[in-house]
Amino acid sequence: MYSLQRIIVSLVVFFSFSAAFCDNPFLIKGGPGEAGMGSVCIMHSGFWSSFSNQALLALNDSWSAGFNYQSRFNIQELGTTTAAAVFPAGNSSVGLIFSHFGYSEFRRSMTGAACGLQLTESIAAGLQIDYFFENFSADYDSYHSVTFEAGLFFRPSERVSAAIHVFNPVPASLRNTMMPSTLRAGAGIQLGSTIFAGAEAEMSTGEKLILKSGLEYGVSENLWLRGGFSSEFTSFSFGLGYMLRWLRIDLSFVTHERLGISSAASLVFKIK
Repeated sequence: MYSLQRIIVSLVVFFSFSAAFCDNPFLIKGGPGEAGMGSVCIMHSGFWSSFSNQALLALNDSWSAGFNYQSRFNIQELGTTTAAAVFPAGNSSVGLIFSHFGYSEFRRSMTGAACGLQLTESIAAGLQIDYFFENFSADYDSYHSVTFEAGLFFRPSERVSAAIHVFNPVPASLRNTMMPSTLRAGAGIQLGSTIFAGAEAEMSTGEKLILKSGLEYGVSENLWLRGGFSSEFTSFSFGLGYMLRWLRIDLSFVTHERLGISSAASLVFKIK
């Protein structure tokens, strides 16, 4: 039998989860560096953004490993822990990622294996296979599902970049779960040597179009400031990143018009 406290906590988590994830809850959003820019990430090279658009893995030239924790609205049951590693190999790179969301009454874990390949000097492509495991409690069945995601990256000029990414592009007739599909497209521009600005559009199955914009300013060689906006929940975000030799530290804060602020922090270790 459930105690009253467990029932209340489960209801709070369920409704908070529904309100916080009106986009695709299965889609990995990247790390604090991306969140601080309004989740504009599929055309902006970085460790975590490489798992938002696997084509960006081809631009990675360092052996890297990272750990990320996201606290949504300071509710422990809505926390997400993510770990990943990237291994470069010539004009391609391989990536592995694991993410865990939830608590004892509802857990979702995801494991992915990705590869990005440089096709030409200005075009890269990537693919990732994802495995999801969901467990609601001892009284309910567990769910397993496998899907894939893929992306393209274009650099039409030295300062302009564009990308497109698709998640779970599987026809509804072939699905054994209700996992949504998502299509994202975006473009960015490097303004001088210190400012990057980008915009992105995202559409998921059964949801409204989400528009996002973000800005990153390099204060120095080792310090970055970020800001962004998303039309979903009229959300503003800001963050910062600092590089200390082989360690990169990123922080972000994202507002929600009804539920408050989500924060995230990550550590990324790079070995040339």
